[in-house]
Amino acid sequence: MPARPWSRAADPVLWTGSTSAPPRRRRRREEDVKGSDRPLSEAYDVALLDLDGVVYVGRRPVPRAAEALAKARADGQRLAFVTNNASRTPAAVVALLAEVGVPAAPEDVVTSAQAAARLLAERLPAGAKVLVVGGTALRVALYDRGLRPVSVAAERPAAVVQGFSPDLGYGLLAEGGKAVARGALFVGSNGDATIPGEDGPPKPGNGALLRVIQAATGVEPIVTGKPEKPLHREAMLRTGAGRPLVVGDRLDTDIEGAHNGGADSLLVLTGVTGPLGLLTAPPHQRPTYVAADLTGLLVPHPEVRRDGDADRCGGWTARLRAPGDAVELDGAGDPLDGLRALAAAAWRTEGTVRPEAVAEALRRLGLPAGH
Repeated sequence: MPARPWSRAADPVLWTGSTSAPPRRRRRREEDVKGSDRPLSEAYDVALLDLDGVVYVGRRPVPRAAEALAKARADGQRLAFVTNNASRTPAAVVALLAEVGVPAAPEDVVTSAQAAARLLAERLPAGAKVLVVGGTALRVALYDRGLRPVSVAAERPAAVVQGFSPDLGYGLLAEGGKAVARGALFVGSNGDATIPGEDGPPKPGNGALLRVIQAATGVEPIVTGKPEKPLHREAMLRTGAGRPLVVGDRLDTDIEGAHNGGADSLLVLTGVTGPLGLLTAPPHQRPTYVAADLTGLLVPHPEVRRDGDADRCGGWTARLRAPGDAVELDGAGDPLDGLRALAAAAWRTEGTVRPEAVAEALRRLGLPAGH
């Protein structure tokens, strides 16, 4: 289950910046937390938003998410909802968004099924047969790209595409494995090992199911979902973004995907990743900005100032005494400013900081140290 919020492939990278000036910030190292002197809803033209853990959790709305997104739209920022979930069509995603108070149109939704269909359409002739190991959403995406979905290996498909479906059975997995063993191109919509459980531990996701065909055939699938580049590319092509901001709750999909796509990112602490996860993140999973929730789109973000061995943000000062030692924190003020200062200090060390090195500082901020 996503954590409770705390109070306070081979495709090219498309995004290389914009002719418009990005938000003013002083870059020290590429992986540092950064600041913006403008609200992010004004500094970036499109927000590429993850869904579960960001806008809703299961079917429950994340507090303040709908209001924040409405305000971001009023500020002129366009919203796109980018999901690894290949089991829902864009129309089904729109219906779920409506349930949590977020109006959207199908063209505002970008799915890993669409990214997989584009990749296949670019590699196969029009009308090519593709065996679908998944549900209706994958079939619709293939039809939209002029490909022909089939269900049995006897059709001699040119490719097999697999996406999560709660009704996926052994028979379809076996047909997919048979086609891949005969030489069909093997594509997976996403590689997430787990999906959130509604009221319990995580459940197996598409990444776990992909291993069935991979283990049987020895063929590694091409994965199109986050953090791989094809889904980011699909979002860029569909939105025409000039200055995108990736918004998510997971380091290993949303934030790493932003790094892979060359985009800035905002980590919100309403889902999987908590403060400890942020501080112990490896360089390729470190976000540009961090916020408690989606209201972080609506405000400027203070810069962390480096002063000798100290990192300062707001009323807080953090110091990494030596590689491997505890990160010390002094001061008072907004806990998020303290977390930003802590992140800058923790990320000074080679590799990643030890959890116990930041536990006391997190307790001082009143933030959970367990995830």
